[in-house]
Amino acid sequence: MNLRHLKYFVATAELGQVSRAATVLSISQSSVTGAIKELEAIVDADLFVRSPQGMELTDSGREFLAASRDILEKVEEAKKLTKRRSDVGGTITLAATYTVLGYFLPFHIERLANLHPGLDIQISELNRESIEDGLLSNRFDLAMVLTSNLHNPDLEFETLLKSSRRLWVPNGHRFLEKGKASFEEIAEEDYIMLTVDEAAHTTMKYWGKTNFRPKTKIRTSSVEATRSMVANGHGVTILSDMVYRPWSLEGKRLETISTDIETPTMDVGIAWRKGTEFSPAMTLLLDYFKSSFASPQMAQFSGRKK
Repeated sequence: MNLRHLKYFVATAELGQVSRAATVLSISQSSVTGAIKELEAIVDADLFVRSPQGMELTDSGREFLAASRDILEKVEEAKKLTKRRSDVGGTITLAATYTVLGYFLPFHIERLANLHPGLDIQISELNRESIEDGLLSNRFDLAMVLTSNLHNPDLEFETLLKSSRRLWVPNGHRFLEKGKASFEEIAEEDYIMLTVDEAAHTTMKYWGKTNFRPKTKIRTSSVEATRSMVANGHGVTILSDMVYRPWSLEGKRLETISTDIETPTMDVGIAWRKGTEFSPAMTLLLDYFKSSFASPQMAQFSGRKK
């Protein structure tokens, strides 16, 4: 058994599908499948139940997942002990939108605190318009935002992650048998419309390129409410992989499938005012994110909430 086995297993368990794990890890599906088979042989237990909808953990798999996470986290801690900590210090005012703060930043803020203890990152959660105003008026040094929503010519940005959008459906939904759904079929279903971070506006933009419209039943600013509504069979929705989790707060499962028309990705990145003179602390933060996302392995942790 080696760390590769554990990384591939954890990614598959958290994402629910070999194909999605392979995409996140930037490797082939056969590599993931092979590693899981090897791991099951090593531990002499079935870790997953395989189905056309994806990979569901067995009882043994759930126990092994907890142990695997502990091992990988201890390895990360050991790596930190051997790395030379930066002596760069300073304060950075960082703005972030709701989605980025909730589903992207926590892991990185913890990691930055360990790697660069002299760095003081002061975070404010705001909507995009307020963040843009804050950057232009120098109230914020940098911002973590959905760069796919940025169009201000006075701002520059670096996109770090492109998260695919897929259709969310409850476990056992009829669409899962085909493995793909058309917008015509989706338009016949009740639709849960997420509104936070301009999600509704983005949704209507790509629906507008079809001949159909979503049959909106509920509008909500809560990702968790959307997840629960879908898992409980109250409707379907199209959202990004970054905010997807296979279980609702009530413990009900939901699945994702592709659509017949490709939807735009949700892009996450870091933004600043054009012409900004970067301090050493700001350069350190930007370099951290750029180097992190040059490494495929980092992507598997980018959206995970502990």
